[in-house]
Amino acid sequence: MRPPSSSPPSPPPSLWRDTDFRRLWAGQTASQLGEHTTLVVLPLFAVLTLDAGAGPLGALRAVGQAPILLLSLLAGAWVDRWRARTVMVLTDAARTVALGAAAVAGLLGLLGLPALFVVAFTVGALSVLFDVAYQASLVRMVRRDQLVRGNSALEGSRSAAQIGGPALGGALVSLLSAPVAAAAGALFFAVSFVSLRRIRRPESVPERVAPVPERPELVAPVRGRIREGLRFVAGNAWLRAVCLASAAFQLSFAATMTVYLLFLPRELHLTGATVGLALAATGPGALLGSVLAARLPGRLGHGVVLVSAAVLGNGALLCVPALYGSTIATILALLAVNFVFGTFSQLVNVTVMSVRQAVTPDGMQGRAAATITFVGMGFTPLGSLLGGLLAQEWGLRTGLLVTAAGMMLSPVLMAASPLARLGRLLPVPREEPRPTERRGSE
Repeated sequence: MRPPSSSPPSPPPSLWRDTDFRRLWAGQTASQLGEHTTLVVLPLFAVLTLDAGAGPLGALRAVGQAPILLLSLLAGAWVDRWRARTVMVLTDAARTVALGAAAVAGLLGLLGLPALFVVAFTVGALSVLFDVAYQASLVRMVRRDQLVRGNSALEGSRSAAQIGGPALGGALVSLLSAPVAAAAGALFFAVSFVSLRRIRRPESVPERVAPVPERPELVAPVRGRIREGLRFVAGNAWLRAVCLASAAFQLSFAATMTVYLLFLPRELHLTGATVGLALAATGPGALLGSVLAARLPGRLGHGVVLVSAAVLGNGALLCVPALYGSTIATILALLAVNFVFGTFSQLVNVTVMSVRQAVTPDGMQGRAAATITFVGMGFTPLGSLLGGLLAQEWGLRTGLLVTAAGMMLSPVLMAASPLARLGRLLPVPREEPRPTERRGSE
């Protein structure tokens, strides 16, 4: 008779039967849709309405991305000590107010470039908090063997936002006005607020459970928690590689997108609605990438998928500088390039996130996510400024070619790291002793 221990493990229950997960997914979807709409609305308003040049556009994008560098580490420390759902609800409410105020200012004729800088920074800062929180929230809500499917669902919703956000933002700015587009973003954040508020499952917070109530001195200060997150990521070979590859990608991608948003309307003479359509083509590809991410790493190996997908996705953008004119063939080529980029970049995103969550202990999830965001995304303001400078000095076509070529450094770094050797199974986290445990044993 076969012993019970030799029977195959039962598959994890479907997440879609979990009401609270569905509410998390719906709220995150609405929030990402609002965020991606806003990311297109503000630059297009600056370019098409205020006639901003390469320098001001690069500065606007840099201001919106600066909170990643300034707040990511603090966000990770806060999220590890507070309920992630509370953080998400508060940031949704604040973004609703910020974009609502921008819409009113635009209707009154007061939405100039300085106001856009303020709105971009505010929404960017709140988005940093939300993005760290929703990643930690998933880990606290689902079982470890459900992480890949949970990430696939959440990243799939982000992909859906990439379909609707740019297309809707570009169409609203082109056909109606920037204030209407800003109001649409505010509405999405309000919907996310309502959905997340309806989650009923109690949420445990590892950092707040560990300390002894009558020993408040055992609670590590914020700076100490940040240092622990930095040390943990720096001491893990997989996470170090993720940081380096992410930094190389985000620096080049931010520079590429700054030139790209100028190249499409000014070099190819595309309308705002067509620009939004071209950008939205990444969305269907990203949906496909999310589906592939739930299957390919387990069949081919996580390392093979990461490196090959990064090469194919990043390499697709090298085709854009070869396009000329606003013909149907050019638009179809843009749609194809963005679809390929969306598919393989999303495959990389979901796989990297699953690796990061798998090798990180529960009590370190927020800080690990924030540290990687800080190191990787922290270079985006510099990249945006660099893209504006290259477009100004070298021209749009040459600048786009150089910045797109820089994106190929990311797969090279991954191929030379331990990430490339990851197999079909995810690694097991190495539990780190908490500061309270070390202090208590002294």
